Amino acid sequence: MVAKGALSRVEEPPRLTELASCAGCAAKAGAEMLAQVLSHLSALQNGHHPNLLVGLKAPDDATVYKLNDDQAIVLTVDFFAPLVDDPYEYGAISAANAISDVYAMGAEAVLALNIAGFPAGLPSETVTGILRGGADKVSEAGAIVGGGHTIIDEEPKYGLCVMGLVHPGRILTKAGARPGDAVYLTKPLGTGLITTAAKFDEAMPEHLQAAVESMTRLNRHPSHIVRETAHAMTDVTGYSILGHAYEMAAAGNVSIRFTASAVPLLPGALDYAFKGITTGGGARNRNYLDGKVEISPEVTEEMQHILYDPQTSGGLLFAMPPAAISETESAFERAGLPLWRVGEVHEGRGVTVVP
Repeated sequence: MVAKGALSRVEEPPRLTELASCAGCAAKAGAEMLAQVLSHLSALQNGHHPNLLVGLKAPDDATVYKLNDDQAIVLTVDFFAPLVDDPYEYGAISAANAISDVYAMGAEAVLALNIAGFPAGLPSETVTGILRGGADKVSEAGAIVGGGHTIIDEEPKYGLCVMGLVHPGRILTKAGARPGDAVYLTKPLGTGLITTAAKFDEAMPEHLQAAVESMTRLNRHPSHIVRETAHAMTDVTGYSILGHAYEMAAAGNVSIRFTASAVPLLPGALDYAFKGITTGGGARNRNYLDGKVEISPEVTEEMQHILYDPQTSGGLLFAMPPAAISETESAFERAGLPLWRVGEVHEGRGVTVVP
C-alpha cells in the first residue's frame, strides 16, 4: 500500500523569467556609474594605440581596431538574463541584441562566441533551446558561432561576443551629427514595459508577441541602407532612446530635438505605462538624464515613461543629412522596412522633447 500523499504531481520547472531578478537590457549598469568606471580605466592606459580607432577614449557601441588600410575589426559583447520564457526566443533576442552593436558601427558581423551562465538544475532541453535560438540568429546575420564559454550561475544569462569587419574609412560612430540633420528610428519603443508586464502575467499575448518579433528582427538591412550616408548612428538599448540620443548629441556637440507624437510605440506599451508599470532601468535612466534632457510639460507622464524605458534589441537611431533624406525614405519603403522620422539635430547641447 502506498502511503497517502506519497504520490504527487511532478513540479513544473520554473519559468525562465522567474529565475531573473532583472532582465534584458534593463539590467544594464547605470550610465553614471559606468562613465565613472570607464574614465578611471581609460586613464590607466598608456597613450593611445594608433590602430585602436574606437575605444575607451571615446566609448561607442563597439571597439574598432585597424588591421590594414582596407579592414578593421569591430568587437562587442552583450549578454543578459531572460526577459521571455521561451528558451528559443530568449536566445534569438540575446543574439540579435549583441549583433546590433556591429550594425550600429556600419559593419558586417562575421564571427560570434557564446557567453552563458546557467543554473545547475536547468533542464538540458532549455539550454539547448537558448543556444539554438542564438545560433540561428547568428546564421541569419551571415555569421558563424565559433565557440564560447559557459559557467554555472544561479541566474541564467546568455549573450554573444561578436566580431565584425568594416573599412577603416567607413566607420559610423555616435559622433558626427550636424545641425539640420533629420533623426530617424527603425523600431518602435516599449519592450521594457511590455516584458515587465509579461513577467507578472499582465501583458496580453498579442502585445508580447509583437515585442518579441521586434526584438528578434536584425538591424542588418537598415544598417546596409544608411551606412554610406548617415552622419552618426547608434542603437537604442538599455539607456533608452533619450539616453542614447544624449550620447549622440554629446559626442557631436549638438542638440537633438524629438517630437513625442512622432515616436513609434509597440502595441500595448502606452496601456502598461498608464497602468503604472515601470522598470528599475527606467528610473535609473531618468535620474542620470536629469538636467541633460528637457521635456515639455505637455508630454504626458506615461509617454515620458516610455521615452526613458530601457529597450532590448531596439532599433537604429541615426542622423541623416537633408540631401539624403528622400532617397533614404524611398529605400526603406522599397525594402518594406519600417522607418520613422522622430526628430532633428540643432545647434546647442543636450536633448529636448516637444509634443
